[in-house]
Parts: sequence; C-alpha cells; structure tokens
Amino acid sequence: MEAKVQWQGNLRFTGIGDKGLELPLGSHQAIDGNYSGFRPMELFAIGLAGCTAMDVISIMLKKRQDVTDFNVQVHIDRAEEHPKVFTKAVINYHFYGHGINEAAVVRSIELSATRYCPAQAMMGEIMPIDLKYYIYDDQDNGEQILVTSSVFTVPELENSN
Repeated sequence: MEAKVQWQGNLRFTGIGDKGLELPLGSHQAIDGNYSGFRPMELFAIGLAGCTAMDVISIMLKKRQDVTDFNVQVHIDRAEEHPKVFTKAVINYHFYGHGINEAAVVRSIELSATRYCPAQAMMGEIMPIDLKYYIYDDQDNGEQILVTSSVFTVPELENSN
C-alpha cells in the first residue's frame, strides 16, 4: 500500500491513495481559517468505521438478513495534552430492516472484531474499544422502531505465549 500527500498551500493538502483517488486534507478552522478537508485524525475514525462496516454488512448479507439500511458511528476520546492520542473508542452499529436476527448481528460483529478488521485489531492494541449495536424494524408506515440494543463484549482470545 502506498499513500502520498501533496501540499496545496497553508495547511491544505491532497491525499492520494495507491489507486490514484484523491481526498482533501485540512486543519481545524481555528488553525487554517476554514474547513478545507478532512483532518488527518478524522481519517483514523473513518477508517475504523469503514473497515468494520464492510466486514459486518458483508457477513449479514451472506446470512441473508433483510437489512434495508446500516450505518456505523465511531466516537473516539482523545487525551487533552499533546500529542492528543486516542484513549478510548465506542463503535455503534445501527441495523435497519425486517426481522433482523440478533444472533446474526452479534456473530457479524464478533467476526469483524476478532478475525477480519485490521483497523479494529490495531487500534484495540492501544485503547479500549466498546462495541454497541442497535436493531430497528422497518414499519409499513415508514417508521423505524428500535427492537433491541446491547453491548457486545469481545471474548478473551487465548494467549499464544
């Protein structure tokens, strides 16, 4: 994997991935004067959300769950002092659909957390990550009713030492 950032002036950059896709990078308004792009630390949060979201929805579709909408929200706490490292994350999985099976949700989250998501594995080495899920049922009138919500606890992995 290769990545590059190209300076655009002030604190604006363009990030370029190894496939040539571009992403605007910027700084906080108080520093740069505008929101010209993603702040680099935001990309860690987006990467974490995107990595686990792709795993989870892929597994849910393989399990033939009737998911009509899905999103993953990540909240990350940071230290108050520089370098303001991440100290804790909460990942909230929101599933919308018809008759979504809670066991399928739990298994999908578990597989992402313990086997497939490298972002979660790496970040989990440096900070605690809480996993929460919310399952909503689509109603005929367009409303969505919360059916259940819970916290998923990652099982302790066997120590390989």
